[in-house]
Amino acid sequence: MATDEFAFAELLLQLRKKAGRTQEEQAAAINTVSGRDTMTRREINRYEQAKNIPTNHTVAHIAVACGLSPEHLQREAAAARAWRRKSARRAGEDQDDVKRRTLLEGAVVGAAAAAEPWERLTHALKKGMRVDSAAAATLVDRASALHVSEGHQTALELQGEVEGHLDAITAALPRAGEYERTMTIAGGETAALAGWVAWDLGDHRRAHAYYKVTMECAEAAGHPPLRALALAYASYGAATPGRAAELLAQAAKDVRGPGNAAASAWVYGRLAEEAASVGDDTNALRALERARFAYDFADHTAEQAWVRFVTPYRMDSLALSVYGQLGRHELAETADHAVDRLGRDLPESGVVVLGDLASALLRGGDLDQGVYVSRQFAAAVEARPNTMGRARAAAIASQLPTTERELTHHLQLFAA
Repeated sequence: MATDEFAFAELLLQLRKKAGRTQEEQAAAINTVSGRDTMTRREINRYEQAKNIPTNHTVAHIAVACGLSPEHLQREAAAARAWRRKSARRAGEDQDDVKRRTLLEGAVVGAAAAAEPWERLTHALKKGMRVDSAAAATLVDRASALHVSEGHQTALELQGEVEGHLDAITAALPRAGEYERTMTIAGGETAALAGWVAWDLGDHRRAHAYYKVTMECAEAAGHPPLRALALAYASYGAATPGRAAELLAQAAKDVRGPGNAAASAWVYGRLAEEAASVGDDTNALRALERARFAYDFADHTAEQAWVRFVTPYRMDSLALSVYGQLGRHELAETADHAVDRLGRDLPESGVVVLGDLASALLRGGDLDQGVYVSRQFAAAVEARPNTMGRARAAAIASQLPTTERELTHHLQLFAA
């Protein structure tokens, strides 16, 4: 679609605003990419006022500074120049009318759609310059905090925060210098969480794109545990338990070695769940034992940023899930232990435990206790909605007895 100079100027303005930069900061970012100190705030202003159209060489630098494909932005610039050369603007037509009309045609929207967050991060991985230690630490700490937020925020609430932080890391990564590896890992961790959020919201294409860039970050940083994160998240959406087990088996290899005990415990716990889902007692119990052994050496507060959710409560929920699916006698003792650990004040990750406990009790045939815990779970997910609670609501609703129609309907609505 042809683009006039006003639509292209608006596109440059929106790209700068999306990057969160002033005109001076945009000029500095372009100079960083070009390696020359020639771009000024005044020239940025002229581009955004449609008084000038940058050359192809400059357009390429603008694109890289904004995490876009240079080819795409150069096509838009060429269309704007062609429009100007042909004097397509009709005599007497108000410039604001032209601007509004071209915006309505979707030129700016179309260009913005070509710059998805995972595409910007992939492009940024190819660069590398200066960021100070305080800025790097802030970005890394924020990535860690977002993984904790997953325990008490809904996917919809998290989506904007996670994608916004991914944009912040992407904008800083070309200037990361000595912090490039650390920030690449943080970017991958954030992308993985963005994928999990997208999957929870039903956007599987977007989820897979984020998981793919997480694995690219893992390769770029030489950090296999980051790949394990993407694979373990992806296992929840695998087409079959067998495929999920394949992803988790690779993830288990990626978290071998010191400093990965909590991650290893989670991966093996997930392997146990998948084996239990097909009634494979031997492999399920073996994987659960390995998960518990790994957790004996774990410190979920001091390892990978993304293992903050692998709390003792989460380990309880994995055991409940496995024993419940297998109908094992260990379920009753594990349930009592889990309830004692939860105590009177439900922790943030306690919602998941209640969900797995309710599901395990219902599977095991203890309907009275299962319904009682299901009601506790329903109250908890209302008070502390989160992505894992939503998934568990659907599973619990499918197992409730027909006499609990109202509770079933309530949980189905929540899950939807």
